Amino acid sequence: MISEARRESEAIEYFKINRGGDITYHGPGQLTVYPIFDLDEFYNDLHKYVRDLEEVVIRMLATYGIVVYREPDFTGVWIAPNEQYSVKRKICAIGVHMSRWVSLHGLALNVNTDLDMFNNIVPCGINDADKDVTSIARELGKKVDLQDAKYRLKTTFADVFGFAYK
Repeated sequence: MISEARRESEAIEYFKINRGGDITYHGPGQLTVYPIFDLDEFYNDLHKYVRDLEEVVIRMLATYGIVVYREPDFTGVWIAPNEQYSVKRKICAIGVHMSRWVSLHGLALNVNTDLDMFNNIVPCGINDADKDVTSIARELGKKVDLQDAKYRLKTTFADVFGFAYK
């Protein structure tokens, strides 16, 4: 946990909100996407909506050559252990809330995120020794152009949800 004094000295803000999951971190180098969709215009299925958010990220990360998957019992997008990392790594957190089938909150995709910040929390309430967080930059071994990542994510959103992107 971060002390109140440290939060003040480093200008770290904390907000208690009403969405899925436990606690997460939003900061520089991360794409935080909170789509506001009237699901009456798409479908009335919260489970499908969350799976579609995961699908957006799965397809977007494939454009970087990053193979990801859905971890049973844990919402979000994950990377399996490999020869470099012996643990499962969460690259995207998802937490949603609905009000009259209008979506609130959404996803946080770690692109060039300072992963050390996650050492101060229990991300999404997951404290398993075989799970960690990661970023696109960490997985690729290089910093990623954030504007390019935004473009890839926007176009993938349009594909998955079936609307035109301009």
